[in-house]
Amino acid sequence: METTKCLIIGGGPAGYTAGIYASRADMKPILIEGPQPGGQLTITTEVENFPGYPNGKSGPDIMNDIREQALRMGTDIRTGMVTEVVFSKRPFRCLVEDTQEILADTVIIATGATARWLGLESERTYRGFGVSACATCDGNFFRGRDVAVVGGGDTALEEATYLAKLCNKVYLVHRRDEFRASKAMQQRVFNTANIEVVWDSVPTEIVGEKKGFVKAVTGLSVNNKKTGENTVLPVDGVFVAIGHQPVTELFKGQIELDAQGYIVTRPDSTATNVPGVFAAGDVQDPHFRQAITAAASGCKAALEAERFLLQ
Repeated sequence: METTKCLIIGGGPAGYTAGIYASRADMKPILIEGPQPGGQLTITTEVENFPGYPNGKSGPDIMNDIREQALRMGTDIRTGMVTEVVFSKRPFRCLVEDTQEILADTVIIATGATARWLGLESERTYRGFGVSACATCDGNFFRGRDVAVVGGGDTALEEATYLAKLCNKVYLVHRRDEFRASKAMQQRVFNTANIEVVWDSVPTEIVGEKKGFVKAVTGLSVNNKKTGENTVLPVDGVFVAIGHQPVTELFKGQIELDAQGYIVTRPDSTATNVPGVFAAGDVQDPHFRQAITAAASGCKAALEAERFLLQ
């Protein structure tokens, strides 16, 4: 059995940043980084909108830099899975890989969220090479080109209108004959000249070219559910916007979650309904989902954990 002032669960921008600040506060944090060290940014290629990298840098490289900084500050980073938590009393009891027990005075949850994907084999092939789940992150790479957005909710329509400012044409592919998004967002799409809505259609394949290690998307094959017709949309990029799933299964029944499974935190705070347990990053943020906002909330969580211990 081990004890720590601060246990950080998750190793993305929020977790690593929390580690930097908790280490500087002499909390000697232990960080369990999970099965995907670095989080969602590790599946992107070039990142141009993270401060401090004026020429851009790959997502894995940026996350490795932040990880190395956390290590240098003294964060005890370990690879593994937290398999059980007990938040009913302090110190909080956490099990790693069902065997190693850690007792923590404070816990920072930074397990993130994962994008919902279409489930196509070709989607996996071209992910990071023209297939993305974040228009804000990757839209600039498709400036002046044709792209497709898949989805029909507010997120999909927001992505489409954002990309319409950058791209030559945006196909908005939706499996129904009406959107689920708000009326205001729908009107914005209908009033944008370079967005073409492709109704009643489901993607069947990402079309592309592979030359050695070089991959590029050249089209999106869709099937019209009413006519049965198959069409290939000539696009250079495909943005999947069918939602995100917060990684919170472990915490059900332990802390308050909203209807979508995101951790509920107090306004302008990372504090959960359990005193001493904090949440940072995409696991409690269904709106922004950016690496920089996740890092900022990791900073806030560590500062709030330090103040909690002082009290």
